[in-house]
Amino acid sequence: MVKRASIEFVQANEPIKKPVTKFGGQPIWLSEPEWPISPSTERPMQFICQIELLPEIFGEPSGRMAYLFMTVAEENDYVDGTWDPEGGENAVIIQPKPLGRELSVTTDALIDGPTLYSLDKETEEREPVEFAVKLTPSEDPDFVDAAIFLKWEESRRKAHTQTLSGNKLGGTPLFIQDAEFPLGLNSKLLLQLDSTAVPFHIDFGDAGVGYVFISEDGSEGKFLWQCL
Repeated sequence: MVKRASIEFVQANEPIKKPVTKFGGQPIWLSEPEWPISPSTERPMQFICQIELLPEIFGEPSGRMAYLFMTVAEENDYVDGTWDPEGGENAVIIQPKPLGRELSVTTDALIDGPTLYSLDKETEEREPVEFAVKLTPSEDPDFVDAAIFLKWEESRRKAHTQTLSGNKLGGTPLFIQDAEFPLGLNSKLLLQLDSTAVPFHIDFGDAGVGYVFISEDGSEGKFLWQCL
């Protein structure tokens, strides 16, 4: 079994300025700001969230906080590869910066930058948002290879899928497409984020789900998303 915590989003009435798990707003850096810059637009990426690396879920990682960023296209922009963990259009920053770890993206020491927003369906106006989280701990079953999963009876497959679904920290990933572990099979799922079940706008394609992984020692993070 794998430890997890289901996420309930709680809208913040004022800016969250503590180093805790949150979505949107502005990042609360533990050390020098390291805001990733998109190689295609040459602008700061969008801040999505910061995730506290809780020992009760993730053991004793070398970092304490992971920050997730992704490039967002503006008007007249075309940005490809935000889904790709090696595409350069998303980034996971671990702080404090692990000794000897070099970032694969260009960063700037920005305190404020693009953040999550809600999107008005009629006017398409963007309204910045910020959410705290309420976490409910539980456990997921271990990862099962697709070849084994497909041999199960339909009722067992449905129950397994339901168990792994939803927004969560830790646990076992529920992939929409083929299994992808960009940091190897010994890496840990940090965050699973379902774009159809969040109170903000985020582009993971058609009903997509985002996955953040951290290395076994917690010194490195990678992000990818999959869609239908």
